[in-house]
Amino acid sequence: MKILISADMEGATGVTWPADVLAGTPQWERCRSLFTSDVNAAVLGFFDGGADEVLINEAHWTMRNLFLEQLDERAQMLTGRHKSLSMVEGVQHGDVDGIAFVGYHTGAGTEGVLAHTYLANSITGVWVNGERASEGLLNSHVVAEYGVPVVLVTGDDLTCEDAKGYAPGARKVAVKDYVSRYAAVCRTPARTAADIRAAAKEATALAVRHEPVRGGSFTVELEFDAEHLSGVATVVPGVEATAERRVAYTSATMYEGIRTFKAVTTIVSAAVEEQYG
Repeated sequence: MKILISADMEGATGVTWPADVLAGTPQWERCRSLFTSDVNAAVLGFFDGGADEVLINEAHWTMRNLFLEQLDERAQMLTGRHKSLSMVEGVQHGDVDGIAFVGYHTGAGTEGVLAHTYLANSITGVWVNGERASEGLLNSHVVAEYGVPVVLVTGDDLTCEDAKGYAPGARKVAVKDYVSRYAAVCRTPARTAADIRAAAKEATALAVRHEPVRGGSFTVELEFDAEHLSGVATVVPGVEATAERRVAYTSATMYEGIRTFKAVTTIVSAAVEEQYG
């Protein structure tokens, strides 16, 4: 049995504000250990539950945040950019039985600690077939096309609530409770590690591949905080303006949909000016 862990950082233990997740800051250096502790707890739990293999895909920002040397020696880690499926890279090879979303967060324009969708700012909302989407929901559609269930989700309490919509059967662990976008009531790493390990052990039983879900087509709509960003986004083939600050595109599969999404966010991020956005 093989488990893939998609590891994001905003939803990690103790993380509450931008400097905690931005490479090069003293706070980021400290929070790397907290992030690694959460991920390693999941690794340990999956092996406790009988997994034969655990692959960790670094999914945050530069994708070079976890301490490899602090991970259980049985695990392997895919680190660095750039990847065909970004946050869920590795799911496409047909050998993954279950996936865990560790350190996840809520989507742009919603309540939640460090809430956003791919870009830290600029995007104020994302919808898939009319449903407001977090990264968890987007990625759940991708992995479903490979028959891989989401078995574990960790993050703040609102992230766990969000996951009830796209992964109702998954085990969920809240490592902190939302107060504001930059504040939370945090549990200690000793407690969250124990909670994540126990949940991952239980979640292993849910790692059973199913028939791939062919749920297309998918219409993805993005809203930006500035009009010029929607104009820039339409440079990507198939992306069309739908309102002053909105664009949309339709993909036959979510494999295509997430790759287009990545193209849009990459080109939009290059068009953001430091002060005016």
